[in-house]
Order: sequence, then C-alpha cells, then structure tokens
Amino acid sequence: MSSRLWVPVACGPLAPYAAGYGSWLVARGYSRFTAAHRLWQLDLLSRWLEREGLSPGELTRERVVEFLGARRAAGYSTWLSVRSTALPLEYLRELGVVPAAAAPAAVDDPIERLLADYGRYLLDERGLTEHTVFARYVPAARLFLESRVSPDGSGLERLSGADVSLFMAAECPKRSVSAARDLTGGLRSFLRWLYLIGAIPSALVWAVPTIADLRDSSLPRGLDRAVVRALLDSCDRRRTAGRRDYAILLLLLRLGLRAGEVAAITLDDIDWRAGELLVRNGKGRREERLPLPAAVGEAIVSYLRRRPRGESRALFLRVVAPSGAIRGSAVSGIVRSACKRAGLSPSVGSHALRHTAAIEMLKGGATLVEIGEVLRHREPRTTARYAKVDRKTLRRLARPWPEGGAA
Repeated sequence: MSSRLWVPVACGPLAPYAAGYGSWLVARGYSRFTAAHRLWQLDLLSRWLEREGLSPGELTRERVVEFLGARRAAGYSTWLSVRSTALPLEYLRELGVVPAAAAPAAVDDPIERLLADYGRYLLDERGLTEHTVFARYVPAARLFLESRVSPDGSGLERLSGADVSLFMAAECPKRSVSAARDLTGGLRSFLRWLYLIGAIPSALVWAVPTIADLRDSSLPRGLDRAVVRALLDSCDRRRTAGRRDYAILLLLLRLGLRAGEVAAITLDDIDWRAGELLVRNGKGRREERLPLPAAVGEAIVSYLRRRPRGESRALFLRVVAPSGAIRGSAVSGIVRSACKRAGLSPSVGSHALRHTAAIEMLKGGATLVEIGEVLRHREPRTTARYAKVDRKTLRRLARPWPEGGAA
C-alpha cells in the first residue's frame, strides 16, 4: 500500500503564494516531505498575520520577531529563531510581497573603509578571487593595521620599517611556515598598495622578511597506486553522491586540477566533440583548455545521468538542499571523506592528488615541460620540483663513485 504525503492547506493572507512556494522548494532540491513541512510553517505565519490584522507588506523583521515571540510564549519548541524563517521570507521577497531586507548601515570606520578599498583593488585590478582576497589578503592587512595604527586610522603616514619588523616578529612565531608565508605575502601586497595610493611616504616592502622556502628540501609526495584504487573504490557509484565524488577524484588524479578549479567547472566548459575541458584558474583568472581523458569523461557522463535537475549550470552540485554549486572547500572535504572510507590515516588533501597526477605523468614518460603545461604552472621552477623523483634520469646524470682515493 503506497503512503500518501499530507500537504497542509494554507489560510490567511499568504495563502495565494503557498503553491508557488512548494514548487520553489522542490526546484531547489528539497524533498517533498521537507516542502510539506515548510508549507506548514508558511501556514502558521499566515494565520498569525491574519490574527494580528496585518498584510504581507507589513511583514518586517520586527514583525517576524513578534511572530517568533508568540510561538515561544505559546510553548512551542521549533521555529523560534529568525534564521528559521529565512526560506519563506526569501521566497516572498523574490516576489516582492514582503519588504526587502534592510540594507546594512554604511561603514563609518576609517580602517574598514581602507580595507574595503583594498579589497576592491585586489578584485578589480589584480583579478584575484573573492576567497583569496577576503580569506587571505584582507585579514593580513586588518591584523597589521589593528596592531600598528590607531582605530581612527591616524598614524598610517608614520609607519616605518621598525613597525613592520615588530609586527612580523610578534606574529610569525605563532604560525606554521606555510601560514607565515601567507602572512608575509599578504603584508607585502598591502604595503605596496598603500604606497601606490600615497597613504605612506615610502615603500616598506623591503622591511618584510623572507620566510625560508622549504619546499625543495623534500620530495613531492604522491599516493601509491593501491591507495589511489582504494580511494576510487570507496565511492558508492550506486548513489548520486558516489558518482559525483568518483568523477571529482578522477579529475584531481588524472588532470591535477586544484579544488577550486574543480568546483568552478560548468556544464558549458566541456567540449564533448573535441574531448576538451575548459579550466578556470583562480590564480589570475586565466582560462586554459585541457584534453579530457576517456575515463574521466565516462565518469562525468555517469554522474550527469543522475545529476539533480535545476537552473544551476555548475557541473557538480550539492546533494543536500538547497541545491547549487559546490565550493572548493567541499572538494577538499570529498577527498578527506574518501580517505576516511578507504581507511587512509592520516588523511591527505586534494593537493596530494595533484602531486600524484604529476608523478604518474613523469612515470609515463612525460617531460617536465609537458607536466608544467598540464598543471598550469606559471614558473618552470615550480615544476622542477618533480625532477627529484625522476630517478631514471637522475641516475644517468649521477657521476660514478670513485673506487678509491688517496689516504
């Protein structure tokens, strides 16, 4: 006997929008059960408006707080936070039924205004991604300003090399080598910009110390083929999420893509006739075409057969509502989850799969130049790291050990 899903019938001033709201929820990837549950919430909100003698146009944030307070006073334990009403309000605002959310007040903080201008410069002039700007560069600049400049922004013109040295001496010991290198890179960029706009009288970039680059002191580490096989086999391809994860792992392993590059792929980036994939490099917003291996293409097609339908043109979508494109952090999470399923400890990040792709290409006879083209390295010295794992070539270059010598 088939089960039937109870769907509430909305009453009150919001009733005319209930059917569209249900369809809107389903289109965003919510299950029929969740959609029915949310329609019940809309009905409760609509009935409250009717009791209060209010129209939808009077449903401001303050009225929402009153609605939640009424539920709390009545002893209810669900839908008691403003966040819980985000979905119905978002839909009603799209229709123009309820007032738009109040715009944030203009920032009247000199330091925040300066940081906002710096962020726009990085986005518009330097072509950096929002994640790079607001997760790396702007926080480094804010940390420096808060420690060396007055809250009202005064003292900026008096910054000296000593201020920079004291800041770095205080902050670098708290960080790993990689984090310290990110901090110095962000601070150099910020100081260069301050000098460019005339905020400081002299360029202080010279005062930022160089963090020792230890990347060339060890071999790039790839994964053994048995481990790679275990990671791929851990994906349950009977499920949509498993097919998606399998295709993502193959893109990382065969093409050496970065996590952000995988997340940025759209349906329009694949040229099936030419067998090519358009890759958008977040570093500098470059676009390059790479050949699409047959195995990777087959995995993507398998996923597309089960991919949720929707308006998003992103290739890889979330499997949990609301539907939409995944982020680079989600790609890294998919790799970590695969490591956990495969019993790999400690787990590795998505960049380890990029190293694996390079080492496998090297084993297959590819030159360093070819590897650099596939991995889209800007500098040859970045690719040159992999020369250390090319033991066959290094063996030919090694000089024979002397049989004997003078005592």
